[in-house]
Formats: sequence, C-alpha cells, structure tokens
Amino acid sequence: MPHINIKFFPVDLHRDTEQQLVDELTEAVTTAFGCSPNVVSIALEPVEEQRWQAQVYQPEIVERQHLLRKVPNY
Repeated sequence: MPHINIKFFPVDLHRDTEQQLVDELTEAVTTAFGCSPNVVSIALEPVEEQRWQAQVYQPEIVERQHLLRKVPNY
C-alpha cells in the first residue's frame, strides 16, 4: 500500500528515465500518504494502441470516472 499502475503506449524508456520516474513517483506518494518508500509498489504496463480503448479507456477511465482525479482530454 499504495500501488501505482501506469498504462501507456509502448515506448522505449531509457533505464535512467524509468528510474527517475519511479523515484519521483515514490517521493510524491510517500509525501502525500505519509508512508515509507518500502511499502510503495509501481508497475509500468505497456498497452498496444489498438487495444487501448477496450483494455484501458472503457473499463478504467469511462467506467471508473468517479475515481479519476485528472481526466484525459481525448
């Protein structure tokens, strides 16, 4: 607790860029929730563009809109 799952179109993330993302997310989450970095988990999940609507947009954005704190503009 807490867990972050980032879904994105496949892109080659340089190892340093990925580590920076993980470090900055971990810092933001531990600050917001007042928890130890040891309890934060982060997943990076590439999703093919042709599967985005069915796999991400409909089930996680449309159907769970009440949970969104930032809504996409597409």
